[in-house]
Amino acid sequence: MLGIIGGTGLAQLANLEITHRQVIRTPFGEPSGALTFGKIKDHEVVFMARHGYGHSIPPHEVNYQANMWAMQAQGVKNVVSIATVGGINPDYEPGSIVIPDQIIDYTHGRKATYFDGNGKSVTHVDFTKPYCEKMRQQCMQAAAEAGEKVIDGGVYAAVQGPRLETAAEINRLDRDGATMVGMTGMPEAVLARELGLCYAAIAVVANHAAGRNTSKHAISFEEIDVVLNQAMQRVRLILEHVVGLDGD
Repeated sequence: MLGIIGGTGLAQLANLEITHRQVIRTPFGEPSGALTFGKIKDHEVVFMARHGYGHSIPPHEVNYQANMWAMQAQGVKNVVSIATVGGINPDYEPGSIVIPDQIIDYTHGRKATYFDGNGKSVTHVDFTKPYCEKMRQQCMQAAAEAGEKVIDGGVYAAVQGPRLETAAEINRLDRDGATMVGMTGMPEAVLARELGLCYAAIAVVANHAAGRNTSKHAISFEEIDVVLNQAMQRVRLILEHVVGLDGD
């Protein structure tokens, strides 16, 4: 079964035929909200709003452990995460959709592993390729079937938030090789890996990153809202095709 995690701009799926909602208790505390079960084009999916259905949970306070555990506990095997990002690469215009293939983690203080605590063995997971290539390719194929142009590959810089970055910080991320910046990519991706979930992200560029192009002097939140409203309609269309390709 496919799990979909909605971020900023996608707190609900208009094309989801809801069957029921379920509150899941986890050993790691409360998830961001109840899981929403339903169907898209007759395919079963589970949806969760990462920031809560009222968009009230900031990125650094999301209980990523509980969210991913709740998904896995309900039989989810494949996960598509929708993320809103700022474009560092000059080719990433607002409204662009990117399927990233790499991550650089700049977050701190977040619970980033299930292998923690007294009596647990030290456990390492391979994270050379942080996104599941099978799921990435399904997202690429779905976009092609939907007639939507997406960018294949990119480096997601996961920062702490909730504030946006300074222009100097964006310059640093650029030098490090990041092509986009967001606040929720980690530890979500590594927790999915620890649980054996096939996890990929669809990143929507909401704005030029700080100090770049139209954000040279400041970032316009009004323009971000307009961009996201339009782009998320395209994401929903892509998801309609992703679910048709999901084999589990």
